[in-house]
Amino acid sequence: MRLGRRSSNVEDRRGAGGRGVAIGGGGLLAMAVIVMLLGGDPTQLLVQAVDQMQLQTENVDVNDPEQVAQMDFVSGVLGSTEDVWSSIGDGYQYPVLVVYNGATSTACGTGQSAMGPFYCPIDQKLYLDLSFFKEMEVKLNAPGDFARAYVIAHEVGHHVQTLMGTSAKVRELQARSSKKEANALSVKMELQADCYAGIWAHHAQSLIEEGDIEEALGAASAVGDDRLQEMAGGTVMPDSFTHGSAAQRKEWFQRGLKDGNLEACDTFGS
Repeated sequence: MRLGRRSSNVEDRRGAGGRGVAIGGGGLLAMAVIVMLLGGDPTQLLVQAVDQMQLQTENVDVNDPEQVAQMDFVSGVLGSTEDVWSSIGDGYQYPVLVVYNGATSTACGTGQSAMGPFYCPIDQKLYLDLSFFKEMEVKLNAPGDFARAYVIAHEVGHHVQTLMGTSAKVRELQARSSKKEANALSVKMELQADCYAGIWAHHAQSLIEEGDIEEALGAASAVGDDRLQEMAGGTVMPDSFTHGSAAQRKEWFQRGLKDGNLEACDTFGS
């Protein structure tokens, strides 16, 4: 993947006393990982978990060449999303991408690296621990720079949903729904964010190199709920899905990639 304009909206918290987090309650952690891995809305889980957090110091060498390269990459991808979404809609408000290590405070509660990248709709910031990129490559078997770009574009998709009012409407519906219905709404939200990531890729063709799209599709497939449940050694239970199956995530990314417009991403009406 080629990089264009770098964004100035990256907030680096790695050198601010990065903190690791241990959560009491294995069930909460397991649920949080599934919900938040690659782009869940962490609000409810983090608010519930914050009182159970115990923080410990963790250090990272911000001058390490790999860290420097990854920060440049993150800034380049974010800059591309800013350019694309500004061209699609007037008045697009840039989100801030917070890079941290271990744990950090957010308007949605305490965020931690074990939960993967996430977006907080309250402060309209994306949160990313760079160690997740290694997790993608080693544990999820989803290597490649465009796989990483897909992660960021997916989180930006949640920001677009917030600006459009979709996130607030879904949370309102979930509050008066059964667990099964709430999960189904969550899946529609996540698949729409995947589709929005596809829209970004459609409009960022000048940055795409051979093999990039395959990397993004591999990442989308790797984080399907069915794949994650299989990796955890459990039974695949569609009613418990919160992000969608591997096939669904690939399909909706491809829809956005092919059409490049918001109308193609109506997961709620499909």
